[in-house]
Amino acid sequence: MSIQNTQRRWPAALALLVAILLLNAMLTFHNVWPTPYVHWVGELSVELAWVLLLLTGWRRLRGPPPRSLLIGLAVVFVFGTLGRYGEVTAPALYGRDVNLFWDLPHVSSLAGMLVHAVPLWLLLAIVIGTFAVLALLYGTAMWSLRSIVRGFALPRASAVIGIASAMLICWFTMQRLDDRLSARSPQFSIPVMQTYGTQFVRTAEAISGHGVITDLPRSPAFAATLSLTEGADVMVVFLESYGRVNYDRPDFFKTLAGTRSELSQAASDTGRGIVSGFVESPTFGGGSWLAHLSFLSGIEVRDAAVGQLLMTQQRATLVTEFSKHGYRTVALMPGLKSNWPEGGFYGFDEIYDDPALEYRGPAFGWWRIPDQFSLAQLDALELVPHVSRQPLFTVFPTISMHTPFRPTPPYQPDWTRLMGSDPFDAGILQQSLEQRTEWNNLGTSYIGAVTYSLQTLAGYLRQREHRNLILIALGDHQPPAMVSGEHASWDVPVHIITGNPAVLESLRKSGFVDGMVPAPRTLEKMHQLGPMLLAAFGTEQQDES
Repeated sequence: MSIQNTQRRWPAALALLVAILLLNAMLTFHNVWPTPYVHWVGELSVELAWVLLLLTGWRRLRGPPPRSLLIGLAVVFVFGTLGRYGEVTAPALYGRDVNLFWDLPHVSSLAGMLVHAVPLWLLLAIVIGTFAVLALLYGTAMWSLRSIVRGFALPRASAVIGIASAMLICWFTMQRLDDRLSARSPQFSIPVMQTYGTQFVRTAEAISGHGVITDLPRSPAFAATLSLTEGADVMVVFLESYGRVNYDRPDFFKTLAGTRSELSQAASDTGRGIVSGFVESPTFGGGSWLAHLSFLSGIEVRDAAVGQLLMTQQRATLVTEFSKHGYRTVALMPGLKSNWPEGGFYGFDEIYDDPALEYRGPAFGWWRIPDQFSLAQLDALELVPHVSRQPLFTVFPTISMHTPFRPTPPYQPDWTRLMGSDPFDAGILQQSLEQRTEWNNLGTSYIGAVTYSLQTLAGYLRQREHRNLILIALGDHQPPAMVSGEHASWDVPVHIITGNPAVLESLRKSGFVDGMVPAPRTLEKMHQLGPMLLAAFGTEQQDES
């Protein structure tokens, strides 16, 4: 072989090797937790082996592969890369798998949130960057496939690649059939087609109803006497993304110590006590409504299919139970911007959504309305106008702690000022609205939002010092995994604040402990919390019916 021929072949051989490595990496990368970045860990793609076998067979039987085939394969690799990215990144960022059928309808809301949460230049950069990445992936795949086809011209290259691909496919199959071989090298990545296949099966089952739960458990017997409440108003405050991470992460726990002390002091100064515990949420990192529905219905709802089925049925809920005992039931829903037909399932007497609250102040991101205003407006609508009234049962899903946790509203000590169009001083307002989300360090933003929420509850207790009130403050789910940490639990804190000693003592017997710091042990699951609380309020727990 001449030196000249050898010099010509080295670039082609090097390009062939690089092309195979690039295509393999496009389908086998892993997440760099807890960031959106990825890296390669040395795994192999069985799908690439099939593609290489296809190309070698095509060349041997029909000659060089046509351009149309290469274009089609390049598009397949682009979609494969996107599927792989979703597979490895979603659990790292959000702590749960993606279900395209149920998650895609929320994309429009997510897009709207991003429009309000990020500056215009960054939004444009995201759009342009997305198209640039897609173009780069396609260009990389096309260059790699062409380099492989050109590399087949090297002596024995196509034969070696074809034999090696067939051997890898056989080894992959053997690993799947025999667990004893699965730990031996080489290691294969989970096929991307399996990822897409899983989503296809989930979608087909959801559309057809096959494999979907059609028979739900019986509702618990909500047979409350409420004898210990003594006509107190009962307020359930779902603290968005308020999870156990606030107690399990030492830096979070230490940073929030002062805010917890402030809330404890507000309760003590107003003649109230606090007991706390942990319960397990049915969801993680999002899907708040699953937690709300589980708590209020007493049925565990871990996915949208179960939730939708449940809301087609006529069931007793905590809302209807309190209504039977003479309570006026109210849903305080500042994050609700459109019709909510599901509200009919719960049986609320009144639903205050975004338009009904008539907020005139500055908007704080996509969620717009500060939680502090929502509480103030609730009192203005339900307490102030009525000298004599029914006791209130209120459910309030907060919104100021929604991901990405900024901009966080400033706390306003003068609650009356919240009702006007100029609720905040200019300097404090500007500082709040100029907050930018640190996407690689959401913990800082999160702690600021938690501080605001607990401070708001402390202020509310002081505003209603003499009000006969049982305040149930609980998290709906943990924040996304990028905040909660890897393999975090699904537990959320529950704090119950009241001046009623009998209720506090009853809750202690159920496992709650005094103060803002719950005992480590998880008390119950979210759907079991309602019956537990009713028992503490004067209910003899009965068998399910």
